[in-house]
Order: sequence, then structure tokens, then C-alpha cells
Amino acid sequence: MYPRASFPLELCVCLIISMAPWQPASGAERKLHLFIWSEYIDPAIVAEFEREYQCRVILDLYEDTESMLARLTHGGDALYDVVVPSDNIVPVLIRRGLLAPLRHENLPNLRHLADRFRRPAYDPTHRYTVPYQWGTMGLLVRTHAGNMPEATWGLLFDSKRQPGPFVLLDSPRDMFAAALRYLGCSVNTTNPTDLRRARDLLIEARKRARGFDSSVGGMNKVLSGVARAAIVYSGEAARAMNVDTNLTYLLPREGSILWVDNLVVPARSPHRDLAEQFINFVLEPRRAARIAQYTRFATCNETARGHLQAEDLQNPAIYPPEEVLTRLEFLHDLGPGLRLYDEAWTQLKAR
Repeated sequence: MYPRASFPLELCVCLIISMAPWQPASGAERKLHLFIWSEYIDPAIVAEFEREYQCRVILDLYEDTESMLARLTHGGDALYDVVVPSDNIVPVLIRRGLLAPLRHENLPNLRHLADRFRRPAYDPTHRYTVPYQWGTMGLLVRTHAGNMPEATWGLLFDSKRQPGPFVLLDSPRDMFAAALRYLGCSVNTTNPTDLRRARDLLIEARKRARGFDSSVGGMNKVLSGVARAAIVYSGEAARAMNVDTNLTYLLPREGSILWVDNLVVPARSPHRDLAEQFINFVLEPRRAARIAQYTRFATCNETARGHLQAEDLQNPAIYPPEEVLTRLEFLHDLGPGLRLYDEAWTQLKAR
């Protein structure tokens, strides 16, 4: 969910579906093109929007930020109406002129945002972004005979602690974040020595891993028994634990990352009015709560919390305690420093 080197567009997992029967109100068909992470919105909410606004929503799905960025850079900003980038890719999108300014008069439900999301460093006045959901990255692990494993990245990076087959996350900044925190470094370092040490740690871990996958893919491999552990995002972990009570989600004691995903309108959106209507629609508190219940990620909508179940609000996999949050970092836009990560990732993948 972060700015990385652009991969071939073939890596983008695309699915175009019609979520509900639709009858045009009159004249030409109205469409909203939504480009979003897989399993990241309740289909029932999409169907309700189609009915209320007499339109058809076309979903394209992606599994990594590279695919999203590549698609927007190569004309997608004129195809899509709403996209869902993570916090640290937003400055890149703004610099490249890929986002349209939001017209706040069309977004009255912005008032429901929680205070902690009202002045984000990447877009302090919400000129381009509306916070959607937030979460963390950690380890989904199958417990053995009720024994709780240590909450440490050492489960992957120390062969003596390895719980069994494991899956790495196919995401450069995220994987380097895990290695850097294990080494006691910031996830935003641009120190070449730190990055070489993290690269070497990842190369060694890769030799013992069952390969790389998306967060959803890693979750599915743990659920199916192909792997005993995987690096995943918190929503996938929470969903998996609902299915299998022998799974647990660990936020390593060395620290990890947290992130905020945002709703944005691309610069040349063909349906800008409809796009802002959609954003305001999903900001309505009851709908925002339903989306959070569906995805199992944390909502940025303070009013929506009043419509969530108590067990969700008290679930540390979804809403970590404040003392845990102090060990987490946001990934930053590193500008030219990102080249060091791209080079190290290329070297890692070539081994």
C-alpha cells in the first residue's frame, strides 16, 4: 500500500463486475469507475449507490501500489473516477498532477472524520484526499497446541525461531520496514548501510520462505495450511481469525508500520460530480460502519464508531491500544531516496 517501483501492468489484478441490476434513468448510461484494493468495500454499499444515483459502478481491483501507480501514470487518471491510495503515495500523485482538488461543498460528511485524521501531514487541508480506513502490518500466525509465539519479526528473520513455512509480503517498502525495525532502524531511513543490512536479512529470509504474495494471498495460504505464518495487513488478519480461532495476529515488539488509505478523484476523472457523490455516500456514518465491519479494517470516521459492535472496537487486531501504536511508524514519501529501496528490492528479487 505504498510508493514503490512501477511493475508491469500485467501484475494488476483487474475485475469488472456489475454489483446490481441497473436501469438508466434516461439517455446515456451513467458510470462510476472505482479503482480499489481487492475485498476493500462492501458490495451491498456499492449496489445501494447504484440504485440511489441511477448509475453503474465498474470496479477494477489491484493488489499492490505499483500496479495502481503505473495505471494512473499511463492514462488511468482519465479513466477512473475514484481511487484509494495509501498515505505515503499521495505526495507522489500530487507531484505528478494525477489528482483533482476536492470540492468540499460536495462533501458535507467530511465532518464525521475523527480528529486524528483531520490534518494529515500528506494533505493537511484535505485538498485532495478523504481518509477512508486505516490499519497496521504484522504477522498472521497459526498457533500450536495453544502456545502463543513471540511477537517478534524474528519469527521470519531468525531461522531458530521460525514457526514453519511462511510467506513474505510482495511489497518493497513494507518488507524493508519489517527488516529495518528488526534491526532497530527507522522504516524511513535512507542510510545505505542500513538498507544493505536489511536487504541481506531479506535475502536470507527469502531462501526459507514460501515466496512472496499479497496480504490477501498470504492470509489464504495460512488459512489453507500452506503456510504457518505470513506478513499481512490487519484487516486480513481479523477476517482470518473470524474463520479460524487457531490463528493470531502479532504486532512485533520491534515495531511496524501503520497507514491510512484515502479516497481521491483522479485529475481527469470523466465523472467528477458522481465521484464526489460516491465519496460523500460512503462517508455517511452507518455506511462507513458497515464497510468497516465488512473489511475488518479500522474506520477513520468517528461518528461511525457509534454504529460498530463493541467487540470490534475492543479487538486489538483492528484497533491496537495506544501503547502499541507508539511502536509504529508511518511510511514517508522519500522523494529521491526511494531509489535506494528500488535498487535493493531489485537485488533481492534477483537472488
